[in-house]
Amino acid sequence: MTYENIRIDHRVVLEMVEPRSTVLDLGCGTGELLYILIKEKNIRGQGIEIDDHAIYKCVAKGLNVFHGDIDSGLSEYNNKSVDYVILNQSLQQVKHVDSVLSDALRVGKNVIVGFPNFAYYKSRLQIFFRGRTPVTGAMPYQWHETPNLHFLSIFDFASYCRLKKINIRKSVYLNEKGTVSLLPNLFAQTGIYLISS
Repeated sequence: MTYENIRIDHRVVLEMVEPRSTVLDLGCGTGELLYILIKEKNIRGQGIEIDDHAIYKCVAKGLNVFHGDIDSGLSEYNNKSVDYVILNQSLQQVKHVDSVLSDALRVGKNVIVGFPNFAYYKSRLQIFFRGRTPVTGAMPYQWHETPNLHFLSIFDFASYCRLKKINIRKSVYLNEKGTVSLLPNLFAQTGIYLISS
């Protein structure tokens, strides 16, 4: 796999993670990001995933992935026991955001969070003009099949971090063409944050 073939959000995460780090990927799906981090950054990684079919795909890639529900907590992990905890495209799917983020910040020296921006202008236009739940590249599901439970915006997440006194160390905003620097709450499809407690 060449660098150009790597998903843009995975490239951003790849740049945030230091070589030879320890990584816990929460809601790792089929393990694409974990696999890339192992190959490109020589990390020691482990994933947690609830979907059995996704776990089979992880195992086929040779990844160390446990079956688990990240909403159940990370009690088996010590404080600051991994360099990075990753919640890429999974935070919006958990039931208990507060406890999942709290646990991630307790276990990880750094936490990387990536989520679709519900306030993206194309989403706003679909709601305004069509009166329907938006479907975009970052949120490709119909309302009745979406795994998303929380529809947050970039402003929402930044406000949440201020309220909870979470340190935002880096933020990157993306649309289908690349990074967004102007009015990201309006023009970015995805926000990716490096945070710490």
